[in-house]
Amino acid sequence: MNDPAIQIEGLRFAWKGHAAVLDVPAFTLARGERLFLRGPSGSGKSTLLGVIAGVLEADAGRVSVLGQNLASLSSSARDRMRADHLGVIFQMFNLVPYLSVVGNVTLPLKFSAARRKAVGGDAEEEAKRLLGRLGLTDESLLERRVSDLSVGQQQRVAAARALIGAPEIVIADEPTSALDADTRDRFITLLSEEAARTGAALLFVSHDASLARLFDRAVDLTAINRAGVTA
Repeated sequence: MNDPAIQIEGLRFAWKGHAAVLDVPAFTLARGERLFLRGPSGSGKSTLLGVIAGVLEADAGRVSVLGQNLASLSSSARDRMRADHLGVIFQMFNLVPYLSVVGNVTLPLKFSAARRKAVGGDAEEEAKRLLGRLGLTDESLLERRVSDLSVGQQQRVAAARALIGAPEIVIADEPTSALDADTRDRFITLLSEEAARTGAALLFVSHDASLARLFDRAVDLTAINRAGVTA
């Protein structure tokens, strides 16, 4: 398949009763690419990610994910596409506080037969492999509730959850804002290496321009978004 992981043409989006938030003539993320998307707070980054993930519907234009035009899909089909093909690291992690570390990591497999099949064996062992790859090697932590972990540990759990089941696209929405520089850089390197292992495209979103050096390519949202308004 030669289709890009994500391809956007003529995207426009506005919240009801407000001016356009997004007016993006073109944007492409190649399969397997590690792309850094920069934009200041309020530039529409989270809104763009919502459109790409099929949570928000564009007012105009074409948004294709893995060759599939999202406008042609029903709401339930977009949910299925997101569960099967996208791994998301949220800015606030969005972990389930009453589940264990391993329970949080394996959660996406409950909603996607495709990702369960990709694991191919023991889901708990795959969760432990990913957690170990991301630096959580202490077995005593793995059955603890995530609410008992530090912010840095929760961040790694969120990354392992996004990566499990080899999704074709991994989206990271400002996941390192609470980390010091050394920890942040190590985390991004490990995330990139794990995504590369499965051939996943990585779209990393942040306001911190200094991170661009860690990626294949960098795009400034303010340069490609003609709306020029905050979201």
